[in-house]
Amino acid sequence: MWATAVGVARVRALETEREDALFRDPLARAFATAGGLWPSSPPLPDDEAAQHRRRAVSFSIVIRTKFLDDLLQQASASGVRQVVLLGAGMDSRAFRTDWPEGTRLFEVDTAAPLDFKASVLRQERAVARCERITVAVDLREDWPGALAAAGHEPAVPTVWIAEGLLIYLPEDAVDLLLARIGAQSAAGSRMGLTLGSRGVIERFGADAEPGSAASLWLSEMPGDPVGWLAGHGWEAESHTLRERAAAYGRPIITPPQHEEGPGGLVSAVRR
Repeated sequence: MWATAVGVARVRALETEREDALFRDPLARAFATAGGLWPSSPPLPDDEAAQHRRRAVSFSIVIRTKFLDDLLQQASASGVRQVVLLGAGMDSRAFRTDWPEGTRLFEVDTAAPLDFKASVLRQERAVARCERITVAVDLREDWPGALAAAGHEPAVPTVWIAEGLLIYLPEDAVDLLLARIGAQSAAGSRMGLTLGSRGVIERFGADAEPGSAASLWLSEMPGDPVGWLAGHGWEAESHTLRERAAAYGRPIITPPQHEEGPGGLVSAVRR
């Protein structure tokens, strides 16, 4: 599944080349190249609906990246100095973000993507702008134990990021992940989540190409994400992609094709 992270890197590389880029990710192109997705890309499907789905997914990646970049900056400004990226993939925020002194950033993922990433980082001679610690563990295993062994301090506030992750987990695994995060979160901790919007699996995943990212989607957001997270001890706000895109100067000009409920871009604070 981690190969989808290389596809995300390609989307970020394309955004980085825009004059009006919402963010700059100088390492994204190197990840995409090493993964065989640059300069060429997978051929566009003949089906017009499939082409639309691919463009929509790419757009959502750009908007969610900006959303979480802002959330991390706000967490840093509030004094949080521990960052945990769950399912880190090809995330390069350790290298492209101006972190305050004393920031420790943990990248949690399985060994295969972390090893691939390390080879690209060596090739690019990339230097992290904070203390970067990789934690090779499967999120279905005892990742809190592995994280603690790597130096994470649950008594100190943490900002947690689960970007493009929860949609690939069954619902019971999502709840377990949230419970584990909560157990490691001091008061004042922050969290940024991306959740599959209601109906997205039916619209995008039902006839997705085998092996594509959408074909692996398993769970959507609950009907009341704010209430759901309150039950896990978090005070949350949810935003729709349409709301955030407009705020960032990239408005979605097509009208909604269905009734839009709560959004799948979520920020939360531990009280």
